[in-house]
Amino acid sequence: MSTTAASDGDLFEPRYARSASGLLREFNLAGVLSAADVHVARRLATIAGEQDQSVLLAIALAVRAPRIGHVLVNLAQIRETAAVDTDEPVDLESLPWPDREQWIANVAGSPLIAARTQEGAPVRPLRLEGSWLYLDRYWAEEVQVARALLDMGGEPAAGVDLDALSQGLARLFGDERGGRQSLAAASAVLQRFAVVAGGPGTGKTTTVARIVALLCEQALAQGRALPLIALTAPTGKAAARLQEAVGAEALGLEVDARIREQLLDLRATTLHRLLGWRPGSNSRFRHDRNQRLPHDVVIVDETSMVSLSLMARLIEALRGGARLVLVGDPGQLASIEAGAVLGDIVGPAADRPLVGEGAARRLSRATGGEIEGRAESGFGDGIVVLERVHRFGGGIAELANAIRRGDADAVIGLLAEPPDDVRWIASDLEDDAALAPVREAALASAADVTRAALAGDARAALEALSSFRILCAHRRGPYGVSNWTSRLEGWLQDAIEGFAPGDRWHVGRPLLVTENDYELRLNNGDTGVVVASSGRVVAAFERGRELVHYSPTRLGAIDTAYAMTIHKSQGSQFDAAAVLLPEAGSRILTRELLYTAATRARRRLIVVGTEQVVRAAVDRPVARSSGLRWRLWEAPPAS
Repeated sequence: MSTTAASDGDLFEPRYARSASGLLREFNLAGVLSAADVHVARRLATIAGEQDQSVLLAIALAVRAPRIGHVLVNLAQIRETAAVDTDEPVDLESLPWPDREQWIANVAGSPLIAARTQEGAPVRPLRLEGSWLYLDRYWAEEVQVARALLDMGGEPAAGVDLDALSQGLARLFGDERGGRQSLAAASAVLQRFAVVAGGPGTGKTTTVARIVALLCEQALAQGRALPLIALTAPTGKAAARLQEAVGAEALGLEVDARIREQLLDLRATTLHRLLGWRPGSNSRFRHDRNQRLPHDVVIVDETSMVSLSLMARLIEALRGGARLVLVGDPGQLASIEAGAVLGDIVGPAADRPLVGEGAARRLSRATGGEIEGRAESGFGDGIVVLERVHRFGGGIAELANAIRRGDADAVIGLLAEPPDDVRWIASDLEDDAALAPVREAALASAADVTRAALAGDARAALEALSSFRILCAHRRGPYGVSNWTSRLEGWLQDAIEGFAPGDRWHVGRPLLVTENDYELRLNNGDTGVVVASSGRVVAAFERGRELVHYSPTRLGAIDTAYAMTIHKSQGSQFDAAAVLLPEAGSRILTRELLYTAATRARRRLIVVGTEQVVRAAVDRPVARSSGLRWRLWEAPPAS
């Protein structure tokens, strides 16, 4: 299809803005702009009397950017990097792109746009910084987050008792006192701002429990009250997992009884609940710069899923002197909203520790090891990336590292001669014979779930459910969860006597919660099983170490959980997982998607996809346009 070859019938599709003209029409027909992008740009132009077609195009592209995860549009590069909202090939070079230099000059002169150098200029809908064009809200949030983190990152925590810290590290980490986990814990005590980054199984939540213990020990050593600590995460499921992990770790720590009690009493919540969600608003909260959070320490898990806007709201709500500890995996999928905050914050520290000389001296004394410092101190002193994997097999870890590095040849080499815990089915998803290992694993898991559910053994059924999961990139379509759920139910109907998928609440049905239910205390992403119980059926879920049962009629948003999307699987772990990759042209097939999927498996991983598809994923990192990394790591702090 050519960039403008839409038939009259096609023009009635929702993505077309039929009243558009000029450049907006050309780019809308090509799939670069949606109807909504066009309508917002035209409305702003009407209000300001802007008639320059190139300016309208730039505004529409800036409106589009947050919709697809970007914070800004780079006018100097957009012609090479633009994506289209269509599966049909589009020749982007053939579109009538404006001349770059003239385009930026036209945009800078528009009454709708404030230039970065215009100090004290009236607020305008958009902001231009060099060739970066932002909606003003996102520019303000990015600057706000960068300034706050630079201030916090360059500020050592006051009143730290180094002797108490050194003794605590020796007791809590033992022979590992000089390792990365100990270094991360020490950094979180010594700095107001710290990051504990790393892949699954590297001990992030273990480190969180020790950070809390060390901060409590500091308070006791100095005769102060124990600090008020908030554990939080972007989703209810992630918050629940954080609370469970910290509580479980607390039971084995060699700490004062008061500190253990503090750890066991900690309750994690979602960021929205911590900030105080206000009905009718998606961007403002009860806690803000006028009504700060009361906590001394805020620890955020799964930070890779936190958007720029939510991070800005959290930072502005922190009270003066409060500590912020971010925890997460910068290699995982980013927030579905605009920004790649954790990846931008970790920046070059992902490849090597970047500790200033002052912080290095304090860390060396605390950990008993030699910490090499860089000449300048400041941002980065509290950022530590954990590397040693404790959770899953060596082959899965090796494959995950190769994916994260973007080394497609190494990934294909590992898959071609896989270790014992990895299997590659180099086939498309229509080859039933090739998919026999997936079918066998799915049937074995479902049979175990069904047998336990029929016997009324809810715990065994839930354990069997976590033994295997099919992970898909899409929800719908030939490569999606819906199609694979139907396919799996067909297999199960043939293999398991009495299996009745037509009965919504049939015994053995695996359940996936798709919306938070605060009344039942079920979180989006929680899984359960329908089990037989005293002549009736109940839906069984695990809450911490306890089982809870509900009448199925009380459940709201529920899906069948034989298969789930890779996005939905974030924060989960399975004994085995089969990753079904979509075709190479899928817009969501990325390095981060493959990495996230591969690291969901503890003991056995099956990757289904041709070499072309695997290479396409590894070679396609999520490239989100954002200026946060530049502001934190490259721009001088004064800017």
